[in-house]
Amino acid sequence: MNSKVKAEVFKMRFLDTYKLYGQGKLNCEEAAELLGVSISTFYRKRQICGEEDNFTGVLDRRIGKVSPHRAADKEVENITKLFAERYKAFSVKHFYEFAKREHGLSRSYNWTKNKLIEKGLVTKSNRGGKHRLRRERKPMSGMMMHQDGSKHRWLLNLDYDLDLIVTMDDATSKITSCFLIEEEGTLSSLQGLYETIKKEGLFCSFYTDRGSHYFYTPEVGGKVDKNRLTQVGRALRQLRIKHIAAYSPEARGRSERMFGTLQNRLPQEFALKGITTIEEANKYIKEVYLPRHNEQFCVKPASEESAFTEWTQTTALEDILCLEEERVVQRDNTVRYNGLVLQIPKNNYRHHYIKTEVRIHEYCDRSLAIFYGHLCIGRYDAEGKLTEDTTKSSNKNFSFLMKTKERKKATLVSNGKENHNNNIINDFLYGDKIGQLTC
Repeated sequence: MNSKVKAEVFKMRFLDTYKLYGQGKLNCEEAAELLGVSISTFYRKRQICGEEDNFTGVLDRRIGKVSPHRAADKEVENITKLFAERYKAFSVKHFYEFAKREHGLSRSYNWTKNKLIEKGLVTKSNRGGKHRLRRERKPMSGMMMHQDGSKHRWLLNLDYDLDLIVTMDDATSKITSCFLIEEEGTLSSLQGLYETIKKEGLFCSFYTDRGSHYFYTPEVGGKVDKNRLTQVGRALRQLRIKHIAAYSPEARGRSERMFGTLQNRLPQEFALKGITTIEEANKYIKEVYLPRHNEQFCVKPASEESAFTEWTQTTALEDILCLEEERVVQRDNTVRYNGLVLQIPKNNYRHHYIKTEVRIHEYCDRSLAIFYGHLCIGRYDAEGKLTEDTTKSSNKNFSFLMKTKERKKATLVSNGKENHNNNIINDFLYGDKIGQLTC
């Protein structure tokens, strides 16, 4: 129905109502309510009609006139052409944000959406959705973190899907870590934790699904075994972070809705910017997309206080958030790990490490380290080759041991027991008890 027909219909209804008003059967408020207009609008229309019984004029004097705010045909053509040629895969909301930020669009979102609908470039969606129950957010940031992965065709130029790993705060929906990886697993989960704690600090609880890298589940679909820990579970216990398992997709609704937003935005932006590799995509997410996303979608928590606490322990965070495996040293002072042969270099701690138990750390960047107790006795790249950090670490640890020996020796001398206890000191510094020292 066009505007002229609507105006005529309203005019007929108004004249009938106005007649009743003139007969005293309706007051001003009742007449306005019957027409669905305000009292002031009814008053203005009444003034236009005046005292005429058969009014033949126009109630709405805007009919037939061009609005001074109407967009020029050229402007409408430019916007619709821009959407059709460059942003066809974008949602209307996403396109509107880009058009405002990068193309100087000054019109409203509704105007933009209506013009795209008029041109047949988008279809009008149905209002509403499925009924769901709301779970209240945590009152403070840092009380609960969500982590999940989404397999999707994030890079449209590839012929296979990738996993996007996201760690998000429950109270604010702030994304603290987000990156693409070929397949979700233990190291990707540890990387998300590392980036979050390094940036924000320690938090209270960690909410995830029951994937095998998070929990051991004895029976399919059953409860998780909280006594048998995975690598992620072991790291969380060391950090004193509570690990909570989700038992249904609905329980992760906040994460699922967030992934819906990311799936409607990131692939289109990657294609628009010509991004074709995982490395380029992760750099774009970190430097460009994530700050903008958090600014737009973060909500204000109920409390302005934060439950995040800064990591201040002497143990390096990366030596907790890593894969840990125990091995026994071979007779040639080597350790085998995932097909690699790791040679332990000669150092001042022991004459050799044959048949001793050591611990191997595999970090998120695939580099490796060998620990004897708390002492690092070798660092390696992803291919198992010794790195320069090994020498620096050895010198630092040996300096610490020498200072410890001198302090213990001085204490024993002052007690008159130097000769009797010299062997005890050497055994402690160079023997099997070296693993008790903390560097």
